[in-house]
Amino acid sequence: MEQNFSGSIDYVASEELLQSVNVAMALEKPLLIKGEPGTGKTMLAKAISQALHKKLYIWNVKSTTKAQDGLYVYDTIQRLYDGQFGDTKVDEIQQYIKLGKLGEAFSSEEQVVLLIDEIDKADLEFPNDLLWELDQMEFYIHEIKETIKAKFRPIVIITSNGEKELPDAFLRRCIFHYIEFPDGDLMEEIVKTHFPKLEENLLTAAKAVFYEIRSLREVRKKPSTSEFIDWIQALLKGGINPQDLRGELPFLGVLIKKDEDMQIVKTKIV
Repeated sequence: MEQNFSGSIDYVASEELLQSVNVAMALEKPLLIKGEPGTGKTMLAKAISQALHKKLYIWNVKSTTKAQDGLYVYDTIQRLYDGQFGDTKVDEIQQYIKLGKLGEAFSSEEQVVLLIDEIDKADLEFPNDLLWELDQMEFYIHEIKETIKAKFRPIVIITSNGEKELPDAFLRRCIFHYIEFPDGDLMEEIVKTHFPKLEENLLTAAKAVFYEIRSLREVRKKPSTSEFIDWIQALLKGGINPQDLRGELPFLGVLIKKDEDMQIVKTKIV
């Protein structure tokens, strides 16, 4: 029976995002998610995993990550070390093959969710090096002459912060969605999933200050959704009166992370 994603208790998604997730699952294509940092790109994969009751594999991409890392690693050093000490298992090369996150997802006995997080951190060849594997859902291990083929095609979520342009050949194989920054109404829904008993006057006051800060063109690093949620929590723990928000701007360091932005906000927001 085909499953649909309709959000989760902890994750509020726009109708457009829900449609993109379900189209990607129906077409069995990776879903490429872009958006500002802190808009819930990574959390989307976790929400899909929880809502559909599927195991989540996370491949965190770094600047040094190679496509091969996600498939498998052949530990030649350990094999050499074992050989020096007369370990009989050195002839069993299988013992020295360690699957990466992609390999683990392919080998699963049930459908899983695979998150390839921040793919744009790697070099430009990284996405192209994954084209065959993501298309065919298989790869070949040369050392043991064995093909690992997915028994159940994973639900693949790929995130990007837009630091680098991704190759056209890679983009053609994905469903794309850009997470727009939440408007006021959607932001209220998001906050209330975290703080269901939040007083309306505090939310209204905090939201007004938050969006005013984001509207300042001079602010270079605009506060994100996750930082707004952290700020709400700080305000609650500090017992801040909503009427004092604009005048005092308490715990501003939760929202603003650059010296120059801090000075601009203190000057403009009164």
